[in-house]
Amino acid sequence: MKIAIVCYPTFGGSGVVATELGIALAEKGHEVHFITYQQPVRLDLLSRNIYFHEVHVPKYSLFEYQPYELALSSKLVDTVKEYGIELLHVHYAIPHAYAGYMAKQILAEDGIDLPMVTTLHGTDITLVGNHPFYKPAVTFSINNSDIVTSVSQSLKDDTLRLFDIKVPIQVVPNFIDLSTHKSEFTDCQRDLMASEDELIITHISNMRPVKRIQDVIHIFEAIQREIPAKLIMVGEGPEREYAEHRAREIGIADRVSFVGNSNEIDKILCFSDLFLLPSEKESFGLSALEAMASGVPVISSNTGGLAEVNVHGVTGYLSEVGDVKQMAKHSLQLLSNDGELQRFKKQAREHAMQFEMHKIVPIYENLYESVLNPV
Repeated sequence: MKIAIVCYPTFGGSGVVATELGIALAEKGHEVHFITYQQPVRLDLLSRNIYFHEVHVPKYSLFEYQPYELALSSKLVDTVKEYGIELLHVHYAIPHAYAGYMAKQILAEDGIDLPMVTTLHGTDITLVGNHPFYKPAVTFSINNSDIVTSVSQSLKDDTLRLFDIKVPIQVVPNFIDLSTHKSEFTDCQRDLMASEDELIITHISNMRPVKRIQDVIHIFEAIQREIPAKLIMVGEGPEREYAEHRAREIGIADRVSFVGNSNEIDKILCFSDLFLLPSEKESFGLSALEAMASGVPVISSNTGGLAEVNVHGVTGYLSEVGDVKQMAKHSLQLLSNDGELQRFKKQAREHAMQFEMHKIVPIYENLYESVLNPV
């Protein structure tokens, strides 16, 4: 198959999953074309089956905001015609499914049928999509997709509750390539981050307010009062500055390392003992799954799809959003008992196997086949 993938090329979960999906499809012999405004961060190199097409948005003084959807639609039309693309897979309803629909209509004028698969990831539904300004466009884009998938049952339920959806939605969970998440590295260099007697706690996110970064700092503050520990904060975003200020304010700045965005997540997780994700909303929780795949138990909120990933009392613990006290209690319960910690680490990796890439990618292939060759 010749497949075009449209996604955000950033460190966010949707972009990561879309990129990993494209790479996996290419390895199985499909021709994959990424179409977005810059090369995706997880797309390290192009290969015989992988192509990248950059969307350029000309800047005109006439427009206060440059029309990305228009540029994307035009690029899709040109790419489909030039490379004979058979199917379009867009990640995020807005703006990608909306632009994809426009491209479909333009191509139809030339007798070209382009089936479109839309994958809903979360923010496009629960935050941006539900805004009155965008809701009609989101509803229209979903209902005019040939196939719609969501990354969790929770997100599917939210979509059906918030929008007037006329098409079926299939749950296809996010996935992980377990081969890239080793339990140990020969060059792990754990001593660069902490001394031998210190445990390592990790948080990875885009540090938006929805991630409740202040809760991460407060949970760690309680942990380090009882147990020697270091906190590694991975990612960039608007809440980072506040978190750094708060760490200095409460006197734990020397125990917290902010490392920014990183392409070495697997290496960071290899020496982590516990992962914190106290988010206000999570449609799935890909960073939690990545942690579990590396054998790191997760302390998280119970919002959205997190309960579908992090199994309470097995792979970690779930608490109500904002219940910092209980999250800290669960953290100390694990970290203070090495036998219990090792058991949870083993169970976390075992559970992550349910989301292994080679189990999920064929589901997408079957969906593609069903729309390209309907019975």
